[in-house]
Amino acid sequence: MRETRRTAERQTAAPAAAERGARLTGLAALQRRVGNAAVTRQVQRQKGGLDEHYATRPTEHPEWGPYQELTKAAGIPQPQADAAWQLLLGGVDSQGTLNDEAMAKTSDRQEQRELRASNSWYQEFVKLVAEHLEIETPTMALWAGGIETSDYAYRKGHTPLGRTRIGSVLNVLELHPDWKLTGPMWSVLSKAFVSRATGPVHIFVRAYAPESILIRLEVPELRLVQRLNPDVKLIWHPVYTAPGGQMREISKDCRLVDNAEYDGRDKCVSALIQYLRMFHDDGNTEAAPAHQSMERLLVANGHKDGV
Repeated sequence: MRETRRTAERQTAAPAAAERGARLTGLAALQRRVGNAAVTRQVQRQKGGLDEHYATRPTEHPEWGPYQELTKAAGIPQPQADAAWQLLLGGVDSQGTLNDEAMAKTSDRQEQRELRASNSWYQEFVKLVAEHLEIETPTMALWAGGIETSDYAYRKGHTPLGRTRIGSVLNVLELHPDWKLTGPMWSVLSKAFVSRATGPVHIFVRAYAPESILIRLEVPELRLVQRLNPDVKLIWHPVYTAPGGQMREISKDCRLVDNAEYDGRDKCVSALIQYLRMFHDDGNTEAAPAHQSMERLLVANGHKDGV
């Protein structure tokens, strides 16, 4: 009887030992990628049973199944996709600590953003999947003013981040409901995306927001790329949504047209504001969010009448 029990215990212990060995191997690999401090926090969370972000049990995440299907459909090799998933969840798990550290260290918002975006798990994730940021069209697209603007840019023949192989996967998943934990990942990914620009970049603006990723991160990064490659030109498009939902662009003489290109941000934003002031119908619910956003911005900058 005792021998039978010992045999059973050995059989039970073997898979557990194998699992621990695999976990230690995985942690060692992650340690090489993201550094000792991050992995130490990861182990501490595991011991304390505080892994509410699924970092230590990645296959139990509700989006694990969809993620596998989406990465397979996108042509991302499974071993690469699996490693990327672990890095993503490690990033979510460690981001809260980084956010707290950023708030405690400085009151400067830009410095806080930089600290939040220093998440080594997210940085290693982006390095791992960088090849899947390739665009499928001759030109790259950036946008501001709602996801519909991204869709519009894509229909126009330009590739936004959300239509790259990895972007198309992340765009439909919810890693965590708290944007403060996942937003920095998009910042790191966006910066890597625009750094790959080699030609004209088309920028579609339905609502201008100085604090948007477009204005505070992507455009400044493009300016750095332009210094090395004069072929990278920024082409701006002011966009308005008509009552029927059709998106059109605003010409210099304030008409809605199929294509309106501007060679500078200020000219583009000026055309957008002018059109909203002169022609926006308050009954047009399709354009209401963009109009309200622009109105708040103008009022905040001392324009009492807004748009």
